[in-house]
Amino acid sequence: MAKNLILWILIAAVLILIANNFLGAPSAPEISYTRFIEEVERDRVNSVQLDRKKILGEFKDGSRFEVVVLPLADEQLLEDLLKRGVDVRGKEEEGNGLFYQLFVAAVPILIVIAVFMLLMRQMQGMGGRGGPMVFLKSRARLLNEEQTPTTFADVAGVDEAKDDVLQLVEFLRDVQKFQRLGGRIPRGTLLVGAPGTGKTLLAKAIAGEANVPFFSISGSDFVEMFVGVGASRVRDMFEQAKKAAPCIVFIDEIDAVGRHRGAGLGNGHDEREQTLNQLLVEMDGFEANDGVIVVAATNRPDVLDPALKRPGRFDRQVVVPLPDIRGREQILNVHMRRVPLADDVDASIIARGTPGFTGADLESVVNEAALLAARAGKRLVSMSEFEMAKDKTMMGAERKSMVMSESEKRNTAFHEAGHAIVGFLVPDHDRLYKITVVPRGRSLGVTMFLPEEDTYSMSKRAIHSKICTMFGGRIAEEMINGPEGVTTGASNDIEKATMMARNMVTKWGLSERMGPITYEEDDGEVFLGLSAATRTRSVSAATAREIEEEIRKIIEDCYETARKILKENEDKLHVMAKALIEYETLMPEQVEDIMAGGSPRAPAPPTTRASRTSDAEPASASGSDPIVKPAEET
Repeated sequence: MAKNLILWILIAAVLILIANNFLGAPSAPEISYTRFIEEVERDRVNSVQLDRKKILGEFKDGSRFEVVVLPLADEQLLEDLLKRGVDVRGKEEEGNGLFYQLFVAAVPILIVIAVFMLLMRQMQGMGGRGGPMVFLKSRARLLNEEQTPTTFADVAGVDEAKDDVLQLVEFLRDVQKFQRLGGRIPRGTLLVGAPGTGKTLLAKAIAGEANVPFFSISGSDFVEMFVGVGASRVRDMFEQAKKAAPCIVFIDEIDAVGRHRGAGLGNGHDEREQTLNQLLVEMDGFEANDGVIVVAATNRPDVLDPALKRPGRFDRQVVVPLPDIRGREQILNVHMRRVPLADDVDASIIARGTPGFTGADLESVVNEAALLAARAGKRLVSMSEFEMAKDKTMMGAERKSMVMSESEKRNTAFHEAGHAIVGFLVPDHDRLYKITVVPRGRSLGVTMFLPEEDTYSMSKRAIHSKICTMFGGRIAEEMINGPEGVTTGASNDIEKATMMARNMVTKWGLSERMGPITYEEDDGEVFLGLSAATRTRSVSAATAREIEEEIRKIIEDCYETARKILKENEDKLHVMAKALIEYETLMPEQVEDIMAGGSPRAPAPPTTRASRTSDAEPASASGSDPIVKPAEET
């Protein structure tokens, strides 16, 4: 507070000096000495003030004047002034020595310098340590034990990855144990995995368990608009780490600075590449960085520069995968510690009903269930809240305020019923989980399928079945409304089916006509991978035509298969659509009743609706999109 007050006082003093020098009172008009004598003789002068350099005076009419004194002395002037009754005054001579003049001239400059220094000190205070070039310093934060309470007990569902990073902690605790047999400390460990799988959580656990200095920084913190700043920050970060060795440096989202060199349309000497070059040198160059372990995380290992991933820099890559059913159950148990649970909550059932969920998704489900229970005024979180939270995460939030016309609701019911019937009858298809015509997210209705067990690959028959199911909604609309009554609700289904058929032909080698050959072209952005010079067309025009013909053949075969299934089960299509209009949501047991030729049973209360799926992985959903303009269709 005192510094701010002094600063404002100095600023005000500078402004006053400037005002006095440049905006002072206007001086009186200057007249010649001859006219001054004439005016005195005419008795028009009222008063004068004599000085060695000038005469300031006032006429009897009130106007003022100024006269520059002649170098020759006029002894008669004073006598004439007194004779005519002019009020004569003298001005005390001010000190005008050399030192005095220098002091007066230097005061404004000194004040400006003082203000500048105060401003610089405040900027340094806001920017942290260092001098005026503080932006060249590393922004890595040194974390202590109080700031990193996370331990390996808080990490679940990724046991193999946890074992790999646990070796780093063991080495830092007992270096001699590993060096006794000639082993050396890993220079770096790269954590690779999809977003939300727990890469940063693992790094926090390392910081909490290692009991050594832990520096944390993001890849985007290195590069600024100024040239050379990123490389300077890398140097400064490793200088700090060397002083604190043994220690750990964690770089989150390293792909921000670690992408392929030479990528893009410009030259390779940009700021990001200079930063990467400095990072490569610091990790494994002429100078030794013994005791400094670099841990980095990314979800795009494919775009990293090969020199960054080689042994000696990042010696090992730790894959942090999606959790399986047991891992999901462990993750749910970790997050459920802080939530008061009802007796009917079973983490294993929730884990079976959340295939493909990451750790972040499961944490969101637990949090959403707690919020739903709090909104309902409950003291405990029950299974019904977890079911609603799970559906909200998988299918989107219900849009209960959306008003649908009867014709729109009827069309959506037939669309979703078409998906359900085809998916129920085709071979090797995932089990139906839920079908609803309640608008969720961007869809007017959703048909959700979940696999019955952990799946890591798909057969050709299963892919054909998925494509058939995607066209079930459009064919149902065509059967009910005619070719002219088909809506845009199947746009997302068509897009997914076409992409899956293209992958069968160009990527997976599942086309008998095209053979087990990869025809896929790299259509990614050049800035995400290699340079534009490496992008060439990999197939001829004739081969591209054959690929398109084969894709069309797969689509047409699946379309006809789905049409045949719905034609044979048209009566069940009407029964299921009617039940959807009445109940809005159908569970698997109700769909089984309809497919058996009967009427669907009444829906069970929400509290008894448990997940009917077993151990599962990535879920598949098919929904009818709202009618929107083509640019917004998905």
